Amino acid sequence: MNFREFLKETKAGFILKNLLLACIVGIVMLFVLISWLKSYTQHGIEVDVPGITGYYVEEAATTISNAGLRMEVIDSTYSKKVPLGTIVEQNPPAGTHAKNGRTVYVIINAHTVRQVPIPDLHDISYRQAEATLKSLGINVTDYLYEPSEYKDLVLDIRQNDVSINAGDRIDEGSSVTLVIGRGKGTEKVAVPNLCGKSLVEARSLLLSKYLTLGIYEYDVEPTEETESLYIVYKQEPTAGTVILEGSRVDLKLSTNIDKAAELTEESDEDDFF
Repeated sequence: MNFREFLKETKAGFILKNLLLACIVGIVMLFVLISWLKSYTQHGIEVDVPGITGYYVEEAATTISNAGLRMEVIDSTYSKKVPLGTIVEQNPPAGTHAKNGRTVYVIINAHTVRQVPIPDLHDISYRQAEATLKSLGINVTDYLYEPSEYKDLVLDIRQNDVSINAGDRIDEGSSVTLVIGRGKGTEKVAVPNLCGKSLVEARSLLLSKYLTLGIYEYDVEPTEETESLYIVYKQEPTAGTVILEGSRVDLKLSTNIDKAAELTEESDEDDFF
C-alpha cells in the first residue's frame, strides 16, 4: 500500500490528510493576516516630522498635512518671546521619525496679550511696589516725586499720565510711572471740598493739589460689590483749610448721600456766622 492509498483507504490516513489540510489553511490565513496588519499599521513606513515651532497654526497645519501627518492643538500659553498665535512647542519634536498619519500635538502662544490686575500699592515703599509690579510683568520706567506726609511711599501709579486704580487691568509688559512722596513741601495749599466724591475721585483731586490721602473710614463695612457706591461725607481738615503741601487729609465715606448734603449745609452755616 502506497502513501496515497494509505491516505485514501485507511482511517488513520483520513485523519492525517485533514490535519495536513488544516495546517495548510492555517498557514495561508496567518500569512494573509500578517500582510493585512502590515498594511493597516503601515509597518516600516515612516516620515520625518517637520519643525513647526514659530509657525502660525494655519501654515503649520498645511506643513504637517503635506508630510502625511495630522496636527492637534492641545493647549495655549503666553510668551513675550514669540509672536502671538504661533506654535511654541510640538510633540513629537522636529527631526524625529513618525508613522504616516500620526498626530503631532502642539501648544500655541495666546492670540491676545495677557492682562494683569494692579494691586493696591498706595502708601507702601516704592521699592516694594516696584518689586510687586515686576513680579506681575509690569515695568516701572519713570518716577515722579511730589510733596507728601511721609517720604518714599507710593502716592500714585500712572500710565500715560492717567492714574491706575487698584483692580484695574493693564497689559503684561506695560510700563508705568510711580509717584513717590518726598515729604512735606514748603508751599501752602487750600484743602479742596471732597464731599460727595468717590474715594478714587477724592484721591485724584488731592494728588492734583499735592496733598496726601490719609485715613479713610466707611460708616458700614463695604463689600466688593458696594465699595464703588461710597462717597465722602466728611473730611479732616475741612474744605478751605490752608495746610502745607504733602499734608494728609482723612475721609469718612458712606452710601447715604444725605450725610454729605447735611454736613455741607452745616459747613455753610458755620462760615456764615
